Amino acid sequence: MVTDADLKQRIRAAAEVEEKKSWEERMPEDWLAALEPLGLDWRKPHLTEAPVLIVVFAQSSGLVDGVKCKHYYVDESVGIAVGLLLAALHLAGLATLTHTPSPMGFLRELLRRPVNERAFLVIPVGYPAPTATVPDLHRKPLEEILVLAEL
Repeated sequence: MVTDADLKQRIRAAAEVEEKKSWEERMPEDWLAALEPLGLDWRKPHLTEAPVLIVVFAQSSGLVDGVKCKHYYVDESVGIAVGLLLAALHLAGLATLTHTPSPMGFLRELLRRPVNERAFLVIPVGYPAPTATVPDLHRKPLEEILVLAEL
């Protein structure tokens, strides 16, 4: 959990360097077109505006009695844990946003995490701004995504 304004600023600066490269060099045109209606770009002011950043790390291995042991189902476990965390924060009346700058190696360095950990997700957390709006995303109807498997 990051609350220090200086550290949040350093995270934002490093994230924006990677985001700018992604927007200008890495992302294909169809991806950029899909993001256009959302009004997004490489700038990430939410990283310094939010009072708290939760940086989630995945741990690929650990130590048991001084012996290195591999962790299994890391992405699945971390993904489920993040989903529960997001639901809990939402139910507490807080606003969140999932942010995945790519690559995210700078987070391990800035937050001085060990080499067996890799950044998985950044979650800015706070109360929603009075002017905050949620994009009107149109979801597919259930009939388009549900496959009822019967014998």
